[in-house]
Amino acid sequence: MNEHVLLGDEAVALGAVHAGLTAAYGYPGTPSTEIVEFLIRHAERHGRPLASWTTNEKTAYEAALGVSLAGRRTLVAMKHVGLNVAADPFINSALLDLGGGLVVVVADDPGMHSSQNGQDTRFYADFARTLCLEPANAQEAYDMTREAFDLSERFHVPAVIRLVTRLAHSRGVVRTGEARGQNPPRPAADRAAWTLLPSYARELWRGLLERQHELRAYTSRHGNTLSLADSRLGVVTCGIARNYYEENADDLPFLPSHLHIGAYPMPVDLLRRLVAHVDAVLVLEDGYPFVQRALGGVLTPPREVRGRQTGALPPDGELTPDVVRVALGLPLRAGLPPAALALPTRPPQLCAGCPHIDTFNTILKATRDLGARVTSDIGCYTLGALPPYSAVDSCVCMGASIGMAKGLADAGVRPALAVIGDSTFLHSGITPLVDAIAANTPMTVVIADNEVVAMTGGQPSAIPSSRMKRLLLGLGADPDHLHILDTHPKTVERNAEILRREIDHPGLSVIVTVRECIETARDRKRMRLAMAGATA
Repeated sequence: MNEHVLLGDEAVALGAVHAGLTAAYGYPGTPSTEIVEFLIRHAERHGRPLASWTTNEKTAYEAALGVSLAGRRTLVAMKHVGLNVAADPFINSALLDLGGGLVVVVADDPGMHSSQNGQDTRFYADFARTLCLEPANAQEAYDMTREAFDLSERFHVPAVIRLVTRLAHSRGVVRTGEARGQNPPRPAADRAAWTLLPSYARELWRGLLERQHELRAYTSRHGNTLSLADSRLGVVTCGIARNYYEENADDLPFLPSHLHIGAYPMPVDLLRRLVAHVDAVLVLEDGYPFVQRALGGVLTPPREVRGRQTGALPPDGELTPDVVRVALGLPLRAGLPPAALALPTRPPQLCAGCPHIDTFNTILKATRDLGARVTSDIGCYTLGALPPYSAVDSCVCMGASIGMAKGLADAGVRPALAVIGDSTFLHSGITPLVDAIAANTPMTVVIADNEVVAMTGGQPSAIPSSRMKRLLLGLGADPDHLHILDTHPKTVERNAEILRREIDHPGLSVIVTVRECIETARDRKRMRLAMAGATA
């Protein structure tokens, strides 16, 4: 047994390697990015497993399904909103008779540190009628990932690992076990078990429903622990919330009864035993009031249930030791007054020298006094919504900018512009552009191509900039109204003239502004200098 100090994300990745992982896929998204980053580095050093970024979360999931179809173990990683993109294959895959273990790692972001919402993946796992494991620390992240592969193969369902930001990006000591070898190739023999024709799907759906009692029997014995103590209060902790409770428990005047939940489907029998023993229940869970809502179905009234829905905990944001302390009725610990920690205000902003600055200056110059509406997308360039640019009117989800600009144009708004990054365009901007091309919608699409997924650390885009024009022409973009422009402070004036002409065009125009991300360009320069120094 060895010990390592790992991020929660890295503990998941190493657990997967030691579980006999053959291939892993993902799309970068904070706070899950480090999982595939770790696996890519591991593959570079050891030659395995196959690990790669994909165009989006749906294609990642579908590739993982192919590995499972071959009887081998696979992992797919994403952030919570990425599961929305992969929801179609994820929900359907729960019906399949999976072969090799398929583990879906989803990193939720309660508190929305770098996300557009704070949705809770436990609802998706429940919706799909599959297993969900929720580790409380890095050691459990490692152990549960290994176990999740075994469970996926035992129950023939995808097994979900739910992380939250605080665990994904916290380091802890992890004791590792002996590594397991990869599964030999065993392609599925029963085609009907993998083909969701209605006649087959109805049978597979009944099979999934029949397996529910096996899943519940498992979670009633594993992953969840019940300790019956004082009957005045029962505390339910989920995942990382156990740490916040244990940090405060010694200050309580009595030891409450405690149920910790780390595995779903909900351990209903354990909840009933807890509720029958106590006068009141406090539910501590990061994310939505998932367990608190479920308690309504197992309560023997009258019982008081406190949690996010009752105001005992804030309805949004992350849990913290102090938040939990107040919910337990304890006074806050003395600490430094907030004034002593006052920091200067530093709003998020585009990096100095960022090519998006020149693209936004081009847009602002070209649309001056036109009353244009500009829809934006998810990426660094979303910061164009803030001063000093204040250049965009919306940002909703990956790929939405082009579809929303089409809707604006269809509603008679002129001019309508969409701004989208190259990676986001490849992720989910292509299909709405096909709609706009088919309709020759009077709008202008600006693709800000910096050659990488910059916001998450500079992962490569699915295709290089040199192939973007061919892709757009292949989709049917009008070559007379397709422009590939270098974006730079020196070209703002010239580019604005071109953009202004295309805004006046009574059909669809596509403008691609190209310059490498300033941060990745600096990294490459530093690497070249380091290599030159090493060989001098």
